[in-house]
Amino acid sequence: MPHEDHHKIPESGFRLSMVVALNLVITVAEVIGGLLSNSLSLISDAVHNFSDGLAAIIAWIAMRLNQRPADQHYTFGYKRAEVIAASINAGTLAAISVYLCIEAVNRLLHPHPITGSIMAWVALIGLIANIVGTGLLYRGSKKNTNLYALYLHLLSDALSSLGVVIGGIAISYFNITWIDPVLTILIGLYILKESIAILKREMDMFMLAVPSRLSMDDIRKAILSVRGVDGLHHVHLWEVDEGDIHLEAHIKVRDKTVKETDKIRRLIEETLNTHFNILHVILQVECLDTPCETEDRL
Repeated sequence: MPHEDHHKIPESGFRLSMVVALNLVITVAEVIGGLLSNSLSLISDAVHNFSDGLAAIIAWIAMRLNQRPADQHYTFGYKRAEVIAASINAGTLAAISVYLCIEAVNRLLHPHPITGSIMAWVALIGLIANIVGTGLLYRGSKKNTNLYALYLHLLSDALSSLGVVIGGIAISYFNITWIDPVLTILIGLYILKESIAILKREMDMFMLAVPSRLSMDDIRKAILSVRGVDGLHHVHLWEVDEGDIHLEAHIKVRDKTVKETDKIRRLIEETLNTHFNILHVILQVECLDTPCETEDRL
């Protein structure tokens, strides 16, 4: 996925605002429709759509904050604001999805009458709106990781709404009322799975974990393969926010001039950038025979 194109932010901001508006309309419509039809799956689908509205807001905030320069207090800038917001969002959604699943089990044990026609028509509105939303984000999703993630969420929303439409039709024509709580459980479990995945990813960022898509062993081999590097230790790799990866390390070289060590440093930076998309590299160069107090560390 290519890096964010800052020239596209005004256009992306407009498209994101349209997506937020669509998701809020869907949420309100599905909550009202769910209450009128007594459909729990419609309400769970509303929660699903509301979550994507929040995700769109977070993506917009992230794009704006990423443009703000670092200052004397926040030397990394404001990139972690998205991590905090995403964690709060995911935690809230996880709690709601658990509640919906519990309610769905109660509905299975104690069935309620459901108006399938209202359920199907309202879900159809959600389906159409999600298709429009994916269309709005399609172009921007090719150039921005945040928009691409949101684009995939809207696609999953469309599939969820389609399932509720089919469920409403089944209830209207065949009176299969158990399909409503079953759909609720499936949607709730999907939201829970996605929420846990988001929480894990954000917690990894907070704990300065190595990005899951990268291998420390591969990075070590790549650095040691650079001609002139005779040793490597004190390696740290972390992610400030999505795609902003930093690496620091101590490298051992034989006695060389400043010009020669600078060439080695630039070769390492080029290698890490080309093969691992690591743009921020901090290297401490040490002579091969000089002991280092951190040499027994990673």
